[in-house]
Amino acid sequence: MNTLHEPARDLPVIHEADVCVLGGSCTGLFAAIRAARLGARVVIVEKDNCFGGVATTAMVNVWHSLHDTEGKQQIIAGLTQETIDRLDRRGTVKRHELTNPSRGFTFNSEELKIELDELAREAGIKIYLHTQFAAPAPLRDASGRLEAVFVENKSGRGAIRARMFIDATGDADLAARLGCETYLANHLQPATACARFAGWSTLGETAARVGELIREHGPAHQLPPTFSWGNYVPNSDVYMLAATRIHGINPANADDLTHGEIEGRRQVRAIMDILRAASPDARLSLEALPSRLGLRESRHIRSSYQLSGDDVLSGRAFDDTIAQGSYRVDIHHQDKPGITLRYLDGLEEYHRPGHPSERSRWRPETATNPTYYQIPYRTLLPVSGPDNVIVAGRMLDVDPIAHAAVRVMVNMNQTGEAAGVAAVMALDTNQPLRALNVPALRAKLAAGGSAL
Repeated sequence: MNTLHEPARDLPVIHEADVCVLGGSCTGLFAAIRAARLGARVVIVEKDNCFGGVATTAMVNVWHSLHDTEGKQQIIAGLTQETIDRLDRRGTVKRHELTNPSRGFTFNSEELKIELDELAREAGIKIYLHTQFAAPAPLRDASGRLEAVFVENKSGRGAIRARMFIDATGDADLAARLGCETYLANHLQPATACARFAGWSTLGETAARVGELIREHGPAHQLPPTFSWGNYVPNSDVYMLAATRIHGINPANADDLTHGEIEGRRQVRAIMDILRAASPDARLSLEALPSRLGLRESRHIRSSYQLSGDDVLSGRAFDDTIAQGSYRVDIHHQDKPGITLRYLDGLEEYHRPGHPSERSRWRPETATNPTYYQIPYRTLLPVSGPDNVIVAGRMLDVDPIAHAAVRVMVNMNQTGEAAGVAAVMALDTNQPLRALNVPALRAKLAAGGSAL
């Protein structure tokens, strides 16, 4: 393999902070806000032009219920609830039934971008958009702690020095480049490119037959079997459709990611052609494409505890719980069409486009069922690497079944809040993240609005 030598050079320190967050999804931003609200000097680095991640740049305009499966207890609050309330005051969010398993809230992704800007500004966070994390700086010899990270943007390459680092990159980029142990699941859930269409209502009955039409006409367009769903953008005739399926890519691989982005757009156009052929009089137009794929999974860190599917489906309680959820297990298959859904009450459903749903049970009926599950703090802490680095988001340590449930945004948002609070507590107490008093961490999360 040919190589070139990059000469060593001194880089300017462009910013110094108490806490540096890499990744500006809602998970990363919520980590930054919680840390800033506790008095820390916080800097956040985001490679795109806005905050929000999947909810904005990938255009997935749905958050799931903040309540347990029976709608009796609110199990998620914090900055997710605060953001929903702020959007509600602008009339840009629709609330669904508390027990709706598919959606709790639908919102305008463009309005969310602006609201997240406001939240960051109010918190006094130093923001670097259009800025790519490049590499960690060498570790300090004496302490073994990470001192700085290298980033690059239009102004060039520079270093950000901080005392605590939160990896919210989605792909565990910081952890992996630090040499922390990471792994890929045997079954990486496929990616989806969403799209927004204007004039969706003019499709008439065709709008309800998207999955069936793709199953029937997809082979002629080289479309894989898929599962389709979508939502109207509140107060509009614009519809967000998620009906593409990009198989066999690892989002942490540059070639795979490039292929996935181009293939996703190709599939959107093919679906649009199928819909127009089925309803030639419809006034359907492509209104927007995502600036990045909707990615479900790539690297995971190895922690001292891997959350299992059994933990989730049995509703196991943990002493170090920092997040809770009720979203069902949602397995998007690589090896066959459609998705499998498993519910906490023991029900299982297999959905294929154009076919009746197949219902069964993953366990026999019981007198009582769990109504939510929990995520422990320790799943955010790499077993190896510096003791001032914590992750937040979908790269936490989970098995494939657990990941299929906990990966959704309302759950991962909470891991961001926990990471932000933990980082400040570690600074205030001069302790490693792994040695924190977890009851005190939970108490501080609750005091800041989390529902624990």
